Amino acid sequence: MNRIGVIVAGALVALMIAASTLFVVDQRQVAVVYALGEIKEVVTEPGLKFKMPPPFQNVVFLDKRIQTLDSPETRPIFTAEKKSLVIDWLVKWRITEPRQFIRNNGTDIRNLESRLAPVVQAAFNEEITKRTVRGVLATERDLVMNDVRSRLADEAKGFGIEIVDVRIKRVDFVADITDSVYRRMESERKQVANELRSQGAAEGEKIRADADRQREIILAEAYRDAQKTKGEGDAKASALYADAFGRDPQFAQFYRSLEAYRASFRSKNDVMVLDPNSEFFRAMRGGGAAAPAAKGR
Repeated sequence: MNRIGVIVAGALVALMIAASTLFVVDQRQVAVVYALGEIKEVVTEPGLKFKMPPPFQNVVFLDKRIQTLDSPETRPIFTAEKKSLVIDWLVKWRITEPRQFIRNNGTDIRNLESRLAPVVQAAFNEEITKRTVRGVLATERDLVMNDVRSRLADEAKGFGIEIVDVRIKRVDFVADITDSVYRRMESERKQVANELRSQGAAEGEKIRADADRQREIILAEAYRDAQKTKGEGDAKASALYADAFGRDPQFAQFYRSLEAYRASFRSKNDVMVLDPNSEFFRAMRGGGAAAPAAKGR
């Protein structure tokens, strides 16, 4: 039993020693081997690797993927026109020299970001102050990013990293200027709107006046044509009446009597007090000059 226990204990010790001498490098990482506090080796190839057991050698892993640094704070930058702009930016970087990176920043990426952010901000300050607001916003935006990237290239080597890309995320005026610009834009838009409303009102009055004038002209012409037509009709009617009445005067007298009766007895509420033997009722009596006309009718 003692012999078996010794064998098992020896095997466990051997496994522990073997485990302490083996490490795995991921393809996304860089392994830095320390020997008594100094960098002994940098392993960039992935796979199973060997080292001496602690405390003779230790391994530290660094992420070699592309990292992103966003602007930690927004500070106003003055352009060549002395206009204040606020710029949000981002920088893409990755570790290319692990030894240099560790010497300057240690193994914590946050140390590098805290040192790199002021350098990037200073590079943007130098580039923005040489350009106008229009250039920063539109015409020279890509040029600003390229120039900042060129400025950071040498600084990045000292940090043991490579600058992959530099981007401007947002460009804006400071709050006070932004409010002033918006108020001015609002005022200009209102002025344009008022001008358009005035022009529309003037055009509307012009159209209404023209429509009223055309209406009066049309009504006047229609009334003129109606009076002309009515006059022609009345003339023809008078001619026909005159011709008809001229052929038979007694019939004309009878017809006029009927028209008088129709006009007099139009309403049932009308009351007339007349002598039955008066000339007004001669046609109803069937005598007088109207009798032959009624017979001929």
